[in-house]
Amino acid sequence: MIKTKKQGLLIVLSGPSGSGKNTICDEVKKNNLNIWKSISMTSRSPRDGEIDGKDYYFVSSKEFEEKIKEDKFLEYAEFAGNYYGTPRENIQKHLDNGEDVILVIEIQGALQIKKKLPQALFVFLLPPSMAELKRRLTDRKTESKSKIMERFETAYKEINELSKYNYVIINDKVNDAVMKLEAIIKAERCRVDRIEEVFLDSPEEKIHEILIDKNLENKPVDVNNI
Repeated sequence: MIKTKKQGLLIVLSGPSGSGKNTICDEVKKNNLNIWKSISMTSRSPRDGEIDGKDYYFVSSKEFEEKIKEDKFLEYAEFAGNYYGTPRENIQKHLDNGEDVILVIEIQGALQIKKKLPQALFVFLLPPSMAELKRRLTDRKTESKSKIMERFETAYKEINELSKYNYVIINDKVNDAVMKLEAIIKAERCRVDRIEEVFLDSPEEKIHEILIDKNLENKPVDVNNI
């Protein structure tokens, strides 16, 4: 009766460092085979263990700048002398194939995307408290105290952008947060503006109406004459 649009959903997931964005994304992807996690492009060199096309698409600075001129990115930024961006073509290909795409990205990049694709789904992930966020950052044991404090202070600024998102999820328990994100995605798929066509005059609908009418009249139905 209802035909929905084949186009997949673009889900933009943001939140402070330590909120658990990649963990939640990976768990949702495990449970949903029709979801593709976007891969960013960068001009920096690969680190030990990183694989081109899996962790990042690695290109030269010159190639990245050429792609900027050709408007090949949904968003991009420069950090510490290196470029990072989201290739437009890869995401569009998966969306056109009916796949949902999750893009884990910082708030700056998310707001760039919102200007270009306001119809995308924007979800903000929060820790249960700032004390818990600080604990998570400290427990990583991968950064200096000054860097941890820098990330912690940045988190306060990022949270001020919360109102620009469609949904917020508090990541207290991973399983609960995963279920909430999956529920949001399912609800978005049911939106009326995703309906492409409603078949009210199809042969199947006519048969259905006849069967209902005959049933109400308590008359036998000869299927050969329908």
